[in-house]
Amino acid sequence: MRLLVIEDEVALGETVCAYLRAASHAADHVTDLASARASMAGTMYDLLLLDLGLPDGDGLTFLRALRRDGFTPPVLIATARDRISERIEGLKAGADDYLVKPFDLDEMVARIEANLSRQTILATPVRAFGDVCVHCSTKSVTVAGHTVDLTRREWGLIDRLSSRPDMTFSKSDLEDTLYGHGYEVESNAIEAHVSRLRAKLGKTAVMTVRGIGYKMGRT
Repeated sequence: MRLLVIEDEVALGETVCAYLRAASHAADHVTDLASARASMAGTMYDLLLLDLGLPDGDGLTFLRALRRDGFTPPVLIATARDRISERIEGLKAGADDYLVKPFDLDEMVARIEANLSRQTILATPVRAFGDVCVHCSTKSVTVAGHTVDLTRREWGLIDRLSSRPDMTFSKSDLEDTLYGHGYEVESNAIEAHVSRLRAKLGKTAVMTVRGIGYKMGRT
């Protein structure tokens, strides 16, 4: 999944992103709301981890604006504001969950993944493409009813492609989805993942759109 961490404490933001990447999520870090807006203008994020006290504005005001504009992915607030009234205010503003600083990084990952799972299941519990079925609740794929073993990167790739089956994703889009901005990626990493997916799911499961990128196919 592709996550955006909006945190003005640089050391904390980078630590959080490193921990999320170790859990096989792509994570980007920005330190202010202007940078968050710029990142979101060009990238589809699956979840935001949002600090409230940011140098160029209040996180709750930003969150309310996002929800008014129709942004539906989960938003987790991570802040030192720990009074019950402040938590209630955050939830009313549209937050899906609340982490009080300092928080445990394992708990953070667990909460993030629980919210991502709920969001995915609510959207489409099973995505079917001929004999290939992508099961969101169990993060698994079956071909003609038989479960196929996938690595976490392979799952991340098929999850992204199947989430928007009519869309063609460029190689750089998929690199950012799997690894995040600025991550050192081998030049043939996406091609290698696609090749392995085709071997496991069928050669037409992932289609190449010449000169553009890849999209979901059918077997």
